[in-house]
Amino acid sequence: MRFRGAHRPDASLEPPPGYYGADDGAPGATQRGLILDWVVGRRVAAGWRVESRSASQAVLVRGQPVNHVLHALLTAFSCFVWGVVWAALTLTGKVERVVLTVDAQGRVITVGAP
Repeated sequence: MRFRGAHRPDASLEPPPGYYGADDGAPGATQRGLILDWVVGRRVAAGWRVESRSASQAVLVRGQPVNHVLHALLTAFSCFVWGVVWAALTLTGKVERVVLTVDAQGRVITVGAP
């Protein structure tokens, strides 16, 4: 099942040609920052949130953790009927993290994080 607005794996994360300048050399720190801004912008548009950001690296998160205290209270007040919903949310709910880094050549490296 794909979520609406989910990132397509076949879509390139690399910026379009000529995005960060006309010179053929390696991009500078400012240009790498622009590349990272472009990639982060595409991911945010696909439903990710920025957890942290530095000059050449960003940590993005998608999903919400389950609020176990709230669900425990609902389960107790509903005579354990809500426990089925709580179990389903615990099994299906997940938080995804990725780390995006721009290397010295301007390539975006994506690493899954715990």
